[in-house]
Amino acid sequence: MCSKASSQEIVMAFSQEIPPYIIEATNSGIEIDIISAALAYKGHTLKPLYFPLGRVPIAFSNHLVDAAMGDMGIQLEDGFYADPAVIYDNIFITLKSRNITINRPSDLDSLYVASFQSAEKRYPDWLNNVVKENRFFGVSDQLTQVKLLQLGRYDVVLCDRYIFKYFVNKIELQTELEFSDVDEHNFITVDPMNYRPVFRSEKIRDDFNLGLKYLKESGEFQKIYDQYLES
Repeated sequence: MCSKASSQEIVMAFSQEIPPYIIEATNSGIEIDIISAALAYKGHTLKPLYFPLGRVPIAFSNHLVDAAMGDMGIQLEDGFYADPAVIYDNIFITLKSRNITINRPSDLDSLYVASFQSAEKRYPDWLNNVVKENRFFGVSDQLTQVKLLQLGRYDVVLCDRYIFKYFVNKIELQTELEFSDVDEHNFITVDPMNYRPVFRSEKIRDDFNLGLKYLKESGEFQKIYDQYLES
């Protein structure tokens, strides 16, 4: 651990609400808790500032913050990239009772797909035909996505696997009803290097990486995930 004199408050740009990763009202969530704990290993404190997702790298470039949760595909030349804190793992999810198989884009033919907004721009190879035939629905409220899959209004939900699990747990707590079993369909290879925190200071980046390594080796990293995802 470093001395108090060398500890710093790190103002970091985060997206607005993405539970369970980012819960703005309480300055908590998997991503915030992991980054905060990794910085605390060397005595630093985290101060989150929230922006629309696309403005996170702009806040960094405009020197409004000391760090950013990620570059959102915009290379930040004056930043020092850290090891990945979390990985967003988007998958297709269907009700097991439907017995749907998704191995190629044509497997989505005739199916109605709900997803986070702008997914069609990120995955055009998979979603172009779905959009063209008006079978794609960008739904900003991901709790609604999960509910409507259960009700059979959509055939497929495209979502991060942990976001989906978080909202299933939430529905089960609210309704005391068990959610239907689902199938998860992986359709892309996730590259952890695509989503990494960026720091203005090389030293703070190095301190963060040491703290993140400690969290993983000590088991604290998994405990943070479990805290939000266990029923």
